[in-house]
Amino acid sequence: MTRMTRVKQGFRVELAPTPEQAEVMGRHAGLSRYVENYALDKIRSAFAQRAAEQSYGVPADQLTRAPWTAVDLEKLWRAEHPRVAPWFARSGLSSRVPKEACRLRAAGLQNWWESKTGKRKGRKVGFPKLRKRKHGSRFRYDADRAKPASERAVMLPGIPGKVATHEPLSWLTERLADGRARIIGCTVREQAGRWWVTFQLDVDRADLNGLRAVEAEAPTCGIDLGLKTFAVIVDDTGEVEEVQAPRALKAAQRRLRRANKALHRKQMGSANRAKARQRVAEIHLKVAHRRGDFLHQLTTRLARTKRAIAVESLNVAGMIRNRRMARAVSDAGFGEFIRQLTYKTDWYGSKVWVADRWYPSSKTCSACGAVNSGLTLAQRLWVCQCGAEHDRDHNAARNLLAAMHAT
Repeated sequence: MTRMTRVKQGFRVELAPTPEQAEVMGRHAGLSRYVENYALDKIRSAFAQRAAEQSYGVPADQLTRAPWTAVDLEKLWRAEHPRVAPWFARSGLSSRVPKEACRLRAAGLQNWWESKTGKRKGRKVGFPKLRKRKHGSRFRYDADRAKPASERAVMLPGIPGKVATHEPLSWLTERLADGRARIIGCTVREQAGRWWVTFQLDVDRADLNGLRAVEAEAPTCGIDLGLKTFAVIVDDTGEVEEVQAPRALKAAQRRLRRANKALHRKQMGSANRAKARQRVAEIHLKVAHRRGDFLHQLTTRLARTKRAIAVESLNVAGMIRNRRMARAVSDAGFGEFIRQLTYKTDWYGSKVWVADRWYPSSKTCSACGAVNSGLTLAQRLWVCQCGAEHDRDHNAARNLLAAMHAT
């Protein structure tokens, strides 16, 4: 039995643009960055004006209204772009990009306010900052303005001609044709000189979820995540599996160090510096792809073969603040692992049970239930007072599995 057949899902494919198309896409990314910064400037100016008026004793109902919403920001842009950006009207760039840039800025402002007032869960969100070129090139289209033109090309407003893709789009085109999918947005992004398009979809996954649904008699498991061994998986059948992470960043450290040294030896603004910067970006992209491939393969396999999965709630943000383990924690991708596992289990009919953050899974004896409060992180093996010998990771996975069954 499947769950959540109609879901929001992304479909990402790499583009193969011509040099002319890549140049125009870069100009669209610059337009999006310009409008985002324009909107932020308007928001900051309004806040500064309100603060000044409050200091003068102006009543609250007479204070200058700040442009909080995307509609407000878009109206300002439409009214002022002939004066502040006269080049836009004759540039031939899509008018949908500034609209989405205003939406992105308004969403960031709302996230900051909800985080400040306690309405948003999770780590605190700061006030929006200026977007710079080094933050990456990307722009968005709303609704289905951008869409597949064939099984090997997409149409992007403002981009001349059809933009070819490196991979077929048949999965998407078939679902769009029979109504199983609907495009609700699109993001075009550049990384290391390569371009990707990501379609945000409202898609019916009933056929896929039914075909790949987890079996009713599939085992349940507990998973302990760690740095020494990425995941120790203990099934209710007693089977134990250790999964080692590729540690993509660690493996690339030597190449990254050499590439960064070469980059800093190059003269500012030179063609050789641009090539060296490209080399660094390519290494980082390969690291991200290797890590992402590992996480997707593991989470997909678990979601399709385990009826229920017990995991621990990790304070990843707190772990990263420890300078001795920050790089290793970031390289592992614990947060992304839990995120992928959560939505994939919803797809395939299994479930994820998350233990309380303070549950002592490693310190509790899985044989007698006694808690070894003196256990340190350096102790990988320990012996309980009942005589049971434990590997801390295997023991933690067993305890997580037992705690899930007890609820």
